[in-house]
Amino acid sequence: MSARASLLTIISLMVSSTASAASVTVYFGTYTGGANGSEGIYRGTLNLATGELTTPILATEAKNPSFVEIHPNGRFLYAVSEAGGAGTVSAYAIGEAGELKFLNQQSSGGRGPCHVSLDHAGKNVLVANYGSGSASVIPVQSNGWLATPTGVVQHTGSSVNVRRQKGPHAHSINVSPDDRFAFVADLGIDKVMIYRLDSDAGTITANNPACAELKPGAGPRHFALHPNGQYAYVINELDSTVTAFAYDTASGALRAIQTVPTLPDDFRGNSTCAEVRVHPSGKFLYGSNRGHDSITVYRVDQTKGTLSIVEHEQARIKTPRNFNIDPTGAFCLVGNQGSGTVVVFRIDPKAGALAPTGHEIAISKPVCVRFLPVSQAGCSCTNCSR
Repeated sequence: MSARASLLTIISLMVSSTASAASVTVYFGTYTGGANGSEGIYRGTLNLATGELTTPILATEAKNPSFVEIHPNGRFLYAVSEAGGAGTVSAYAIGEAGELKFLNQQSSGGRGPCHVSLDHAGKNVLVANYGSGSASVIPVQSNGWLATPTGVVQHTGSSVNVRRQKGPHAHSINVSPDDRFAFVADLGIDKVMIYRLDSDAGTITANNPACAELKPGAGPRHFALHPNGQYAYVINELDSTVTAFAYDTASGALRAIQTVPTLPDDFRGNSTCAEVRVHPSGKFLYGSNRGHDSITVYRVDQTKGTLSIVEHEQARIKTPRNFNIDPTGAFCLVGNQGSGTVVVFRIDPKAGALAPTGHEIAISKPVCVRFLPVSQAGCSCTNCSR
C-alpha cells in the first residue's frame, strides 16, 4: 500500500471511530506564572455534538509547557519547557481520567524549545529549538520514557529582518506520513529544512534537496502536509502569508506553487502569523493572525493544491497563538493568548467557514491545543503494549 493510501486509510479510521464518540479529551499547553497565571498543562472535554467545552482542570504542574504532543497510542504526552537556558522535554503517562503522571525529562538538544512532534510509529519525539536554531530526535522507550537525544542538527545563517532574523530560529518540526522525512521551518533563515529521518536509529541527516527557500523576510513558522500527501503548506509569521508546495514523496522535495496573504487587502496595522492547519477532509486550510486577530479560511483546490480565500473570522478572537481541529472535522478550537480563552467554532462542511458556537472557556495564556486519540483501532505503533 502506498504512503498516500495508508494515510487516507488512517484518516478514515480516525473519522469513523471518532464520529460515534460522544466527546473527546483536549489538552492545553500554556505559559505559566504571573498574577492568576496558569500552573501547567490543562485538560478538558469537548462535546462532539454541541461543541461545549468543559471547564479546564489542571492535569499536571509544569513550567511553561508551551507545546505538547500526544503519542499515537494515546498513552503518553510530551511537553517542551520554554524556561530559558538549556531546553528540556518532559514525558508523562496519561491516566484513565486524563490526569498526567510525570515520567522523566531529557535535554531538548538546544535552547528555547518551542515545538514538539512524534513520528507516526511513535518511536521518536522530535523538537524544534527556537533559541539555538537547532532540531533534535529523542527516542521513546517502550514505557514512554525518553532516552537521551540521538540526533541533533544545527542550522546556520540569517536573513533580512535585523530584529528577528540575526540567526537561525527553528520554529517547528513535522514528519512525513511515511516517517522518511522531517521538515523544519526556520524563521531566522527563511527556509524549510528537509532531513532524512531514520526512525529506527533516531537520527536526522541532510537530504538532497536540503531545503525549500522562502522569500527573504517571510519568516516560516509552522508547517502542514495535505492528507493526500501531494501538497504541503507553511505559514510565514513575519510577512503574513501562506506558501503552498507540491510535495515529492520520493525525494522529499518541496516546490513552491503559490504564496497568498493571510490579511485583508485593507488592513494597515501590525500583525504576525502563528498556526496553520489543513482540515481532515483536505478541502480547507486555516491560518491564525495575531494583530488582525483572526483565523483566515481558505478553500483548497484538490487538483492543484492552491488556495482561495473564504473568510477572515474574528469573533471573540484575540492573539490566536494556536488552534486545532477536532478529529471529526466538526469543530475548531482557538486558543487566545491575548484574552486567556479558548473559543469553539463549528466548521461548515461545505464552505469551511467558521461559526461561533457560543462555547468558550477561560485559561491563562493558552499556547497549544491537542486532542487525545479517541480510538486506538488500527494502531501499528511499535511501542504500543495494548
